[in-house]
Amino acid sequence: MKVKTILVSQPEPKVENSPYSRLIEKEKIKVDFRPFIHVEGVEAKNVRQQKIDLNNFTAIILTSRNSVDHFFRIAEEMRFKVPDTMKYFCQSEAVAYYLQKYVVYRKRKIYVGKRTFNELIPLMKKYKDEKFLLPSSDQLKPAVPEALNELGVDWKRGIFYKTVISDLSDLRDVYYDILVFFSPSGIESLLKNFPNFEQNNTRIAVFGNSTVKAATEAGLRIDIQAPTPETPSMTMALQKYITSVNK
Repeated sequence: MKVKTILVSQPEPKVENSPYSRLIEKEKIKVDFRPFIHVEGVEAKNVRQQKIDLNNFTAIILTSRNSVDHFFRIAEEMRFKVPDTMKYFCQSEAVAYYLQKYVVYRKRKIYVGKRTFNELIPLMKKYKDEKFLLPSSDQLKPAVPEALNELGVDWKRGIFYKTVISDLSDLRDVYYDILVFFSPSGIESLLKNFPNFEQNNTRIAVFGNSTVKAATEAGLRIDIQAPTPETPSMTMALQKYITSVNK
């Protein structure tokens, strides 16, 4: 079965020359982007109900752009002026760079990990006396609290935003050769929106072990998987598969 159409369950990349653009050009295929899940902010009163007083913290742990946006949104709603002395521990360079939307970078204490949460831990180890706030989604990988508890720092999690299933009813009668998923929430959204979904000839592409597990448990057949040593990115995995079936 040749591949002509792909649906990626994420927002369209904002960069001009994304790997998907190159895939479209090279293979002459149609790629659509549609977030299967989206984020909604939690109200300040809900944050207060979690017994969170922003005055009590000296450091913020930021794991994503969403955590940056929603921390500063809540601070504004609570009329909390973030002090210049606040320390920011950012999981990656992309998160740290995004922080510039809210703070003057060179005047702040910003500590940057490489990519994963565990790579941020050695930096936090040097500041064990700080009081850390982790603004997060309602869905948090267990490895994060485990690593913080093991480190033995004074920290508190605040649910500042929620992951919500998007309405995909307009896609009911639309068929794609490949559906691409990056999280268990994406799989959950597919099944919530289309409880009678039958895979038939639709190929399923998944990224990451937790997504593989969710797809398998949902009884889906996985045809394309990333990352692997040979195909570390989803676009590379798609490219390899399409090259083999579109001969």
